[in-house]
Amino acid sequence: MRASIAAERVGIPSVSILCEGFEQQALATGRGMGFDGLAVAATVGHVDAQDTTTMIANFRDVTIDRIVDGLTQAPDITAVDSEEPTALDIVASGTIDEINDGFFERGWSDGSAIIPPTRDRVEAFVAAGGHDPWRSLGIARPSGRDLTIWSIAVNAVMAGCHSDYMPVLIAAAEVLADPSYGAQHSGNTTGADALMILSGPHAGELGFNSGVGALREGARANTSVGRWLRLYQRNVLDFTTDANDKATFGNSARVVLTEDHDTLSDIGWGPLSTDFEFASDDDVLAIARMNSGAIIGSVFGSSPEEILPYLGDGLARTVGWDLTHVYGLGHGQQQPLLVLSPILARVFANAGWSKVDVRAGLFETARIPAWRFEKLIGQWSNLTAGRRTLADLVDKGLVPPVFAESDDPNRMVPIVDAPEKLMITVAGDPNRTNAYGFSHDGPHGDWTAKRIDFSESTDLVCEVPREW
Repeated sequence: MRASIAAERVGIPSVSILCEGFEQQALATGRGMGFDGLAVAATVGHVDAQDTTTMIANFRDVTIDRIVDGLTQAPDITAVDSEEPTALDIVASGTIDEINDGFFERGWSDGSAIIPPTRDRVEAFVAAGGHDPWRSLGIARPSGRDLTIWSIAVNAVMAGCHSDYMPVLIAAAEVLADPSYGAQHSGNTTGADALMILSGPHAGELGFNSGVGALREGARANTSVGRWLRLYQRNVLDFTTDANDKATFGNSARVVLTEDHDTLSDIGWGPLSTDFEFASDDDVLAIARMNSGAIIGSVFGSSPEEILPYLGDGLARTVGWDLTHVYGLGHGQQQPLLVLSPILARVFANAGWSKVDVRAGLFETARIPAWRFEKLIGQWSNLTAGRRTLADLVDKGLVPPVFAESDDPNRMVPIVDAPEKLMITVAGDPNRTNAYGFSHDGPHGDWTAKRIDFSESTDLVCEVPREW
C-alpha cells in the first residue's frame, strides 16, 4: 500500500496486488493514510503454497482482470462506518450482563467482562487529570480516527484502569500515533503482539509490579494497562479480524513489563529508557512488538563468564524467521530483548560489567550456525529476495563482515548486526536465577519510547495574563 499511496499522491493511478483475505486490511490502511477506496487486486489463495505453474495460471486468469478493473473503474469510496456512534452517544443500556453481551456482539470487547463506560465514569476518569477530553494526540493510521483523551478514557474504564494511570496511557497512545512505531502493521499474519516496558521512579508508586511474576496477571496496574492497549487497538485502530487483524494465531494480551528501578539504581545500570536517550530518572514507556519468547531457566554460575553462554544460547533459541529483519524485511532492525532477574544482573554488576559489556558478551555468545541463519531468512521462508548467502550480503556491504569470517557453513554468526541492537532490562523475582528472551518483529513494531508526563495538566485552565 505504501507504493500505491506514494503514486496516488503525485496523481498516478495505482492498483495494489495482495494475497486473498487482505482486502479489508489494505483498504483500512489506505483510509488511515488519507486515501479512501484505493484499488486492490487479490491473488488466488496464498502464493507461497502454490507451485509456479498454478500461481501463473491463477494470476493470468483472475488477477490480471482485477488489475484492469482497478485501473479503469471509479473507486468505491465509502465512509468508515456510516452508523458509527459519536463520542457522547448512548449506545447501550440495561443490566451489566446485557451491556457486556451487547458490547461483545458489536465487537467492542475482547470477550472478557468489561466495566461499562458510562458518561459519568468516563468524565470522572478524564477530570481526575484535568485533560481536555477532545485533545487529539494524532491519527490512528489503520482507521483514520483521532486518538483522543476521551477515547483513551473510554477504553481505560472498560479495562478496569485507575485514573492515576492516565499519564501512562497517554504515552502509549503517543507511541501508537508515532509513524516510527508503525501501528498499521500490528495485525500482520505472524501475530506478534506489543510489549510495553515501563521505566522510572513513579512506577512503584502507581502499583506496577516489577518483582515476582513480573510478566503475569495479578497486579491491577500491569494487567489493566496491558488490556487497555488491546481494547484500544480493537476499538480505535480497528484491529479486529473483520478489518486489520490478520494474525494467523496471535498471542494473549501482554501485561506491562516494569523495570526494577531500585535494583538498577543500586547496581549503577541505566534503565532501558536510557537506550532511547532519556535520563535515568525519567519516567518512560517503551513499546515494541515481539514475535515469541522463551524462559531461560535456572541459570547456574557465580561469574559473568559462567552464566553468559547459557544466556546467549537462550536468546539465540528465541529467534527464527524474524532474523530476516537483520537483512530483508528490515535492515538491521532485529532488536531482541533479554529480561534478566535482579540476581543475574547483580552477578554482572558485582564483577564490574556494565550493560555495554553484557551486550558485547551476548553478541559473541548469542549465535547460530551460518547455514541455519541462511535457511531461516531465505530457504525455509520466502521473505528475503534472491535467497542470498550471508557471504553475498557481506560482499554487497549489506551486513557487517562478522557474518562471513569464513566459508564454513557451521561457523557461528550473530543474531543481530551490532551489539547495541541487543536490548536488556531487569525485572522479576530478586531471588531466582531466571531470564526471559523475546524475539523482535523489526519494523512491524519498532522500539519506540515516550516520556510520561506526571505533571498536572493545564489543558482546561484559563491563564490570565499578568499585564493587560
